[in-house]
Amino acid sequence: MNEQKKNIAISTKDISKTYISGTEVFTAIKNVTLDLYEGDFTVIMGASGSGKSTLLYCLSGLDNLTLGSVYIKDRQIDRLTEKESSDLRAKKIGFVYQSINLVPDMNIFDNIALPGYITGYRKKSVQERVSNLMEQMGIIGLENRFPSQVSGGQQQRAAIARAIINSPEIVFADEPTGSLNREYGTAILDILTDMNKAGQTIIMVTHDIRAAARADRMIYFKDGSIAGELELGKFRESETLSREKDIFTFISESE
Repeated sequence: MNEQKKNIAISTKDISKTYISGTEVFTAIKNVTLDLYEGDFTVIMGASGSGKSTLLYCLSGLDNLTLGSVYIKDRQIDRLTEKESSDLRAKKIGFVYQSINLVPDMNIFDNIALPGYITGYRKKSVQERVSNLMEQMGIIGLENRFPSQVSGGQQQRAAIARAIINSPEIVFADEPTGSLNREYGTAILDILTDMNKAGQTIIMVTHDIRAAARADRMIYFKDGSIAGELELGKFRESETLSREKDIFTFISESE
């Protein structure tokens, strides 16, 4: 039986990102061409300073390219107007940050609802969606608390709910477990894994082999370029240790 062909969610063509500071020039991404697929859980790994987070920001349109093109489906996002870019980010893309970035003087319910209100959806439908997501994330009862009044794991669950309030086609996550302890980090990975099993496209940057083991596909980034990639298939908990071993071996051979 032939394997079903996957649809491309994002494609890049020779993208580069260069930063200039005074007389110094630093190239964070160097001529990267890449296809990412709908329904996949893709992880981008690499050492600190390898350019993996810069790549994620360029893929999502949150950072501008120096050279090359990024397409989400058939839209070349580096050529969109500011209004078109804002609309794309609001409706098609969700982003989960390592630093969480909840609004400190806004309660958890309103933090999650904010992107829905900004996009202009009906207030009642946004509120129903928030309630459903809070139940899904296991944070019912925290509606009126402020971010400083809940744990880091609860904040990150709220941040994930906020990222998907508008039902985005793609969820980007930049080290979403990086500031959490093992228990909270595992809970976040479980949520992302369940989302992916339900069909959500996820692209995550991590340095953690344990987190990378959840992915269908791991892309290893080194010195601003793709050093290699590893196909892992859909995650099964019983295979966790063997997947972690495969990733460790692959990274060791790619260095």
